[in-house]
Amino acid sequence: MALPAGKDIVVYSTTWCPDCKRAKKFFGEQRIPYVNIDIEEDGPALEFVQELNGGMRIVPTIVFPDGDILVEPSNAELAAKLGLQTQAQRRFYDVIIIGGGPAGLTAALYLAREGLETLVIERAGLGGQVGITQTLDNFPGFDEGIPGAEFADRLGRQARRFGAEIMTQDVINLVPQGRYLCAITEDGTEYGANAVLLTTGARYRRLNVPGEEELLGSRIHFCATCDGAFYKGGRLLVIGGGNSGFEEGLYLTRYAREVDIVEFAPEVKASQILQQEVAQKPNMRVITHHAVTGFKGGRQLEAVLVTDRATGEQHEWHYDGVFVFIGLTPNSQLAQTKVKTDPAGFVVTDMTLMTSWPGLFAAGDVRAGSTKQAASAAGEGATAALMIREYLKQAR
Repeated sequence: MALPAGKDIVVYSTTWCPDCKRAKKFFGEQRIPYVNIDIEEDGPALEFVQELNGGMRIVPTIVFPDGDILVEPSNAELAAKLGLQTQAQRRFYDVIIIGGGPAGLTAALYLAREGLETLVIERAGLGGQVGITQTLDNFPGFDEGIPGAEFADRLGRQARRFGAEIMTQDVINLVPQGRYLCAITEDGTEYGANAVLLTTGARYRRLNVPGEEELLGSRIHFCATCDGAFYKGGRLLVIGGGNSGFEEGLYLTRYAREVDIVEFAPEVKASQILQQEVAQKPNMRVITHHAVTGFKGGRQLEAVLVTDRATGEQHEWHYDGVFVFIGLTPNSQLAQTKVKTDPAGFVVTDMTLMTSWPGLFAAGDVRAGSTKQAASAAGEGATAALMIREYLKQAR
């Protein structure tokens, strides 16, 4: 059977398949380009997938440039195929850091520089939200801004230069082992440490309205750099009038012929600089005091249901795709029920950034009271490293 020729990773998928969405999200977070083919809209592609899988339409079926094929792969299998480190060199470390964003990587380079054996476990791509940000304009020292992907890569190289070990895995549980802490990864491996730093960040909040779940990953997205290129020449709606919404909306104009931003409140919260940039774009429009109440469509986005909050009138807007930026939900699943959290689920710490579980620290966006900015996350990472160093001195 002849395989499709080309230099790109090809993902054969459907819009309804959750594993397809997960695999494509993994590629996006790793900043690895791929070509997506919907087998329900492409007859030859469907025949190819069925022939490949003994007559069954199994998705995702992923074909790599070297001819290798993975069918319904896990993230760990994808990581291994891409040459990412998925196993640590040892089973015990001075410090394990869960999360490879600015907070985690900054802490890693500080700790490793002190000679402490440090392991960073990141389930996706280094940099977290920063890694998929088009341009980082407000991080000190980069007077002309820096692409988020480049910033993340630099930070990862810097941590490795000082001796930190970084691997790609998903930590599924944290358990005590006497006076030590143990992180258990998705492949069942247990890694022990004297201290653990939780820097798992936060994820974009969903609207939780009718029709959203069915269109997630196909017509509703949370990452402009991951999915914007699918909408060349299209009309896009960005939901959220904060800095993220404006920044990502500006990025989407690289592809879309028109980008509208809708905000629930009477006024947007984006900075004046971003508002001015958007105002200067002839193909951008900002609409305030409107609530998105639902979506129509199954495989395709037929309409966005919107209510004018000033008049109560209901409307149907028509776009090719929607990008949602309405705030963050903490990735604090590992800490839930084990340590103190605030009502929104963010992890509560003391002044040393230690949680209510001795030896477990938290920093960055996952921590209650953090400012959700890359610069402050890096600062918290440095602070956490220094606090962990003092904690280890006292624990010995």
